[in-house]
Amino acid sequence: MAKAKRVKRMKKAKKIRRVQGPGSGVRVKKIAKKKETKPKLKKMPKRELKIYKKLLLKEREKVGGGLSHIAETTLNKSAREASGDLSGYSFHMADMASDDYEREFSLGRATDEQKILYAIDEAMKRVEDGTYGNCQQCNKPIPKTRLKVLPYTAVCINCQKANEGK
Repeated sequence: MAKAKRVKRMKKAKKIRRVQGPGSGVRVKKIAKKKETKPKLKKMPKRELKIYKKLLLKEREKVGGGLSHIAETTLNKSAREASGDLSGYSFHMADMASDDYEREFSLGRATDEQKILYAIDEAMKRVEDGTYGNCQQCNKPIPKTRLKVLPYTAVCINCQKANEGK
């Protein structure tokens, strides 16, 4: 009777299977859980990694130049310099609103450019690790056409669509 209670408790705690033992009756054997195996990452050849590294560096230079241009033209100017007025105040409220909108728009663009720079840096780390070209979510290879258009992408198109649907 105590043996039956023990078997019930073990069934609740873990998956088990009853096995007919030699001579002594029933004994309990634990069933091993199947380990989830991630697909093995396919490494990109070094020759292709060099090509994508050049693409990433070119993209970094382009984005960095855009960010510095935004900073020079809009963000580093005071309200007085932006309006072109000697007094520092706009004559009309609509002019002030336009200046504020332009400044907010430039800040948004600068934020987006900064996110792209961060993504490029992360992609460069993946190039060095040898994991570049594999989706960060499903571990499947990212198509080369996608990598040529967005060399800093971390996910395949299917995972991207799934992320946008959330």
